[in-house]
Amino acid sequence: MPPKTKGKGKKTGAQKKKENAGAGESGWTALGLFAALRRDEARRAKASEEQLRQRLQVLEAELEEARSESKAIYAEMSRQCQALQKEMETRSRQLEEEVTGLREQLETCQKEAKAAGQEAEQALGERDQTLAQLRAHVADMEAKYEEILHGSLDRLLAKLRVVKPQWDGAVLRLHAKYKEQLRQFGLNPLDL
Repeated sequence: MPPKTKGKGKKTGAQKKKENAGAGESGWTALGLFAALRRDEARRAKASEEQLRQRLQVLEAELEEARSESKAIYAEMSRQCQALQKEMETRSRQLEEEVTGLREQLETCQKEAKAAGQEAEQALGERDQTLAQLRAHVADMEAKYEEILHGSLDRLLAKLRVVKPQWDGAVLRLHAKYKEQLRQFGLNPLDL
């Protein structure tokens, strides 16, 4: 709407034409301005849309990268987990085999120790039996030797009893003979 004028009265034709021309120009100007605003708004909306699209692409790329990193991390962790699991299984198997081997060794050692103990007991028993037999044999031999010795001594004493009177007579004769010989040499046998 055109601005109101303070003056009263009628307007002339030239003034009306000017006003109509001005009103036509301002009408066109308002439409142009409105169209320019619409174009500017559309341009800004398009630029904003482009920025949002670029931002969306960046975010999608970051999301894809994050997903890729997550997959890579998961794959690495899964690989490490599987490697650790295999390592643990291998170690567990090794330990089980080692335990089985040690149990077998222990069982063998126990059997050998038991057998050695039995052999030692048997050897000690045999030794004790042999010692008992030897002691009995020694005691028997001692008894026989004692018997033989006593018999021999008894026989010797019997022979000596038989021979003693003869020896006594022979000794007395020798004694008297030697006494006489000493006297012949002028020696006293009691001084010697």
